[in-house]
Amino acid sequence: MSQAFAPSNARRPGISPRLAAGREHLRNLRWREAERDLCAGIAAVGATLHDWMGLAIARLKLERAAEAVEAAERAVAMAPASVEAREILAQALLAQQRHADAVRVYEGAPEGSRFGHDSLLNWSIALVKADRPADAIPRLMEAISLKMDSVPAYVRLGAAFRQLKMFEEANECFRTAVALEPDNLTAHGYLVHLDQFACRWDRFGEDVAAFIEAIERNPREMPEGQECTPFALVAIPHDPKVMRHAAELESKRQARGVVPLPKQAWRRRDGERIRIGYLSADFYQHATAMLIAEVLERHDRARFEVFLYSHGKDDRSAMRARLVRACEHWIDARAMGAEAIARRVRDDGIDILVDLKGYTQDHRFKTMAYRPAPVQVSWLGFPGTTGAPYIDYFIGDRIVTPLEHAPYFGEKLAQMPASYQPNDRQRPRPRPATRAQWGLPDDRPVLACFNNVYKITPQAFACWLRILRSAPEAVLWLLDANDQACANLRREAQAAGVDPERLIFSPSVPPEIHQSRLPLADLMLDTWPCNAHTTASDALWAGLPLVTLPGQTFASRVAASLLGAVGLEELVARDEAHYESIALELLADRERLASMREHLVQGRDTLPLFDAERFARDLEALYGRMAARAAQGLAPEHLPA
Repeated sequence: MSQAFAPSNARRPGISPRLAAGREHLRNLRWREAERDLCAGIAAVGATLHDWMGLAIARLKLERAAEAVEAAERAVAMAPASVEAREILAQALLAQQRHADAVRVYEGAPEGSRFGHDSLLNWSIALVKADRPADAIPRLMEAISLKMDSVPAYVRLGAAFRQLKMFEEANECFRTAVALEPDNLTAHGYLVHLDQFACRWDRFGEDVAAFIEAIERNPREMPEGQECTPFALVAIPHDPKVMRHAAELESKRQARGVVPLPKQAWRRRDGERIRIGYLSADFYQHATAMLIAEVLERHDRARFEVFLYSHGKDDRSAMRARLVRACEHWIDARAMGAEAIARRVRDDGIDILVDLKGYTQDHRFKTMAYRPAPVQVSWLGFPGTTGAPYIDYFIGDRIVTPLEHAPYFGEKLAQMPASYQPNDRQRPRPRPATRAQWGLPDDRPVLACFNNVYKITPQAFACWLRILRSAPEAVLWLLDANDQACANLRREAQAAGVDPERLIFSPSVPPEIHQSRLPLADLMLDTWPCNAHTTASDALWAGLPLVTLPGQTFASRVAASLLGAVGLEELVARDEAHYESIALELLADRERLASMREHLVQGRDTLPLFDAERFARDLEALYGRMAARAAQGLAPEHLPA
């Protein structure tokens, strides 16, 4: 964002003392005082272009985006050719998630307007967020022409290619950024993560090592303009201590400049309903929503009052409508900044605030840094610690978060008795389908994995290929994520002596179609170190067993947790050799495999994993234990199952 403009008094003889004071406050970055005095001065004597721009900037810094838009619009109306005024207005619109409107502001500049490097970067951000990544590329190339060593420009260019699913091209951009700035964690993280989306592994080991070393070299806090991207660690081999360090770095970045709200003591008396707030961008047709919907519906309204703070898109889906009905209070927070959401949470009297995003896409984790609720919790969205001192509890279970793993978490561990993952018994049930519909052979074993392609590591795929060589009749059914990944996986198979035609790819489809195709497979092969999460529960719901290999990280233990909650612990492998032997034994023992499938199908209404009523009561009991400690003025402590 542009810096505040504060012209000297000489520009306007006899200037209002309040305007003069406001401009001085702008120079010294005192945003509240600047906003107060500029408003008073403008009301008294009117404003120059720079006063309107300064007022808009102050309001943006105060996270009052709607008011910032009003001031910036006055500036643009006063000087339509002002690139600076348009830049400020665009930033205010972006703060309200009005991406297309921000693009129109840039595109509405008079012909011949010259935008500088930083403005071109911001224009590209608006285009990418408005789902126009191809149009962002020329803006970024222009920015690079103005500053050839601009690391932010190469990072943004990589992000644009990423949205176009041109992952290999994206990674050339991130590799350039790393070459220019070897300690840039943003570039390192995306370099590894997007090579995984393309299943391009020629430099995987050295890139992973360089990323982890860059994290470990950063002992205190993130440099300005970077993010640590802890999510990039989730699907690569790493020591969980590294995840905690990365998360702590990111939590400090999120809290930068935040002044927490005054400390709030527990206010709820015995017998009063506890107010639970859930914060997420995923209250629409999304994996998180599909997991949590029925639990929200089954909250005991005699004991709990439920608020949903939604800062994500409205896809007008049936799921979105269902979630609105599932709560007593629906707050559309899309146009609200982190501080504004925090103040709304405080005003609503929320007792326990649950963040469902962590460091995943479109999060508003900064909200939690304001400490708006007496008890703050991380659950479900991010598969690892947030590393944040302003998060009290992390909800897991005895498998994903055993107490001996407490050193890997900044939060206290709160364990659910079965699995940490909720499920929805109203999800679609499989309907009859045929293998021919999906190009599968009728007379050969079908191994499947519909995990997102970035979760497939070289080590896991090599293990799958060994299974295919030992079971020469079997085929492997995978998600068709993008052309680059499919081509690279086929090439890896060929190099390992496996016919690439034995890899069969199918596209993503709506949940009801996906549920119907899952039973066509014989066995699901899980990935590691990031397991199937929602995909695993989908498979088990459809009656498809899976074999998994847990590790030391949360993300690598999820499928083991789910298998424990359906009574199939025998499918949890000790090591790679055991993983292979389980898969091969099941392919050879069709009767045992059929028995497992029948167990899952018959248990849809009884197994703990799918019992939303039981889950809601267990979750509420956990909330009750958190509340009891807070009511007594006790610090958070581990809450074992």
